[in-house]
Amino acid sequence: MSRSSDSPSLPVLAGKLGGLSLGRQVATLAVWPLLENMLTFLVGVCDVLVSSRMAEGAKKVAILDAMGLGSYVGWFFNILQGAVAIGVMALVSRATGARDTELARRGMGQGAWLGLVAGIGSLVLLLAGKGVLVGMMGLSPEAQVLAHEYLFALAWSGPFSGAMMAMNAALRGSGDTRTPFLSMVVVNVVNISLSILFVYGPEPWGGHGVAGIAWGTVCGWVAGAFTVAMAMIRRDSMKDAAVLRWTRSAIAWHKQTMMRIVRVGVPQSMEVAGMWSIHYFGIQTISNLAQEGSLGAHMIAIKVESMSFMPGFAIATAAAALTGQYLGAGSKEMAVRAVRFCWKLNVAVMCLLGLCFVIFREHLVHLLAGDSEQHLLMAAPLLLVCAFAQPAFATCILLKTTMRGAGATPLVMKWAFSIMIFFRIGVLWTLREFTSLTLVGVWTVFAIDLTVQACVFSWLHFRGKWLEAKV
Repeated sequence: MSRSSDSPSLPVLAGKLGGLSLGRQVATLAVWPLLENMLTFLVGVCDVLVSSRMAEGAKKVAILDAMGLGSYVGWFFNILQGAVAIGVMALVSRATGARDTELARRGMGQGAWLGLVAGIGSLVLLLAGKGVLVGMMGLSPEAQVLAHEYLFALAWSGPFSGAMMAMNAALRGSGDTRTPFLSMVVVNVVNISLSILFVYGPEPWGGHGVAGIAWGTVCGWVAGAFTVAMAMIRRDSMKDAAVLRWTRSAIAWHKQTMMRIVRVGVPQSMEVAGMWSIHYFGIQTISNLAQEGSLGAHMIAIKVESMSFMPGFAIATAAAALTGQYLGAGSKEMAVRAVRFCWKLNVAVMCLLGLCFVIFREHLVHLLAGDSEQHLLMAAPLLLVCAFAQPAFATCILLKTTMRGAGATPLVMKWAFSIMIFFRIGVLWTLREFTSLTLVGVWTVFAIDLTVQACVFSWLHFRGKWLEAKV
């Protein structure tokens, strides 16, 4: 063994991570996902800025409520397709750590096909079920029409986003976080540019309202999927035999590799489907609160809160990749060290951002909501609740992501699912039926749920059984 980290007995990881200290490994893997998350955040902010300035008064409330539902549904389908990506990343990171280049390439190729299938499935589901989703939400008639328009357009992004997320997950698992970042730059630049064009541009390009924002998103995913696929083709001329690239054996049907991805991804998809159903109950509860515009205010607060998601998920992505690679290299000790190092870092960073939510809450909400005093009064208090939940949220993001990266998706599903059912359905239903529930009350329940999950997943981490997961 030679020095790849802070101890002379540590294994040497493959590629550019070899020879780096643990801190530098985390920085190398986290910096590009962080920049990528920042771009995604800017796209979300742009969507809200565009939509919140399309109209005034009741029309603005309807638009923001429709966008709130649309953003939530889009989030679900990205995570559903991400279930395939979790399986791909777990397999490729293990293969990379074990220096099995052929398996890593097959993992990327088979994952791309599975991601495409998952994307087509989300397209069919959304086109078939959008009427039910919108109808059960209790939106105003005008907001329902706008939500239908948005979701119909958004559905067509599914096949492209599914395939692209799988390819990017393979690259991250191999230690390459730069290429996924560059592909997401394309997604976000195209998304922002065309969304603005489709809403505010001259006819026939402009004037499409919320549907124009969704069509900009679709075009962004198409451009991004094409970019990352072409990047893999260009790698054929590279001399490094360990680099992920397309080969005939990688993209040809390989049942065993697909089943290994599915074995990790299916529990994750079940968890996501269950979580979405639970979250849908919460969103339905919010949309039916007595306070008009609650769903729009909820969406605005979520957009602000996503500022802490950016570094949180970037650090968690780095930790998951390192976990898989060290387990593939046969070092459980270093896998645990990587997780705990990133855990401390995540809590520190997200708590600092939580402090910013407390200090600048009104300024942040005002930036997104424009001159809407109604949304300012409703959304600003939510950021106080969010701030106090940051340590628990950071813990959940980091530990759940690394356990999934290790392949322990059934363990994550069992505990996350059961805790969320208790709080986000049981407790929330009880409060909804027997008290005068407010939006702050709903967010308080969410914060308590995250705190309990953080305690449980901390216990599971120290038990260590997640290290025995098979991929």
